Amino acid sequence: MAYTESDWSLRGTSRMDYGSQITHLTRSATQGGQEFTALDIVIKMLRERRIIGSTTASGFIIGDQPAVCFQDAPPYSICENIDFEWKLKKEKKLDKFRYEACGLMFQKPYIYRKGGRPVIYEKKEIATRMLPREEWWRIVNFDLSDPKKFIDWTHEREWRIPGDFEFEIDKATVVVMNAEQFKLFHTISAQGGEDVAKMVSCILPLGTIFV
Repeated sequence: MAYTESDWSLRGTSRMDYGSQITHLTRSATQGGQEFTALDIVIKMLRERRIIGSTTASGFIIGDQPAVCFQDAPPYSICENIDFEWKLKKEKKLDKFRYEACGLMFQKPYIYRKGGRPVIYEKKEIATRMLPREEWWRIVNFDLSDPKKFIDWTHEREWRIPGDFEFEIDKATVVVMNAEQFKLFHTISAQGGEDVAKMVSCILPLGTIFV
């Protein structure tokens, strides 16, 4: 049964585990020998109006088609996922985070109309037989058969867009860690280029939600 977009939005407001927006989180990185914070990368994405797709080299994309990844989770659940990544890094003594509390959020219908779709969680050996190669970007490996080696990312409720994602800046909500990073975002945005902080839809400090 089909229903209107306003009815669809109303359903989302009645659920704690479900939302109308999906989130792309980023992390600090080294590019061309230069260190960039996650906030630097967010400003770069906003000024370019583009998120560059991840590839097989990242270890998460199957097949030849790069893709941009999002989490279909409300802000509180995004905070829980970030908190778990911090704990995992500390306990496992990992070198880096998979993502930090910094990124961009977009309305789900907007992403859908741009070609984004929910991923398919399945053992990759099975999923690659089910789908043509040009659709393998939608596959996320899922395997609970070995108790010592579970592969399960379903908590992220991932969506992906094939290739790079080009967007209109007024459709973007900026996600930052806390009030301090909110202020820093405005400061950095006003330096060295287009002041994108004045152009985005909203800026959301996650620290106001998850404390």
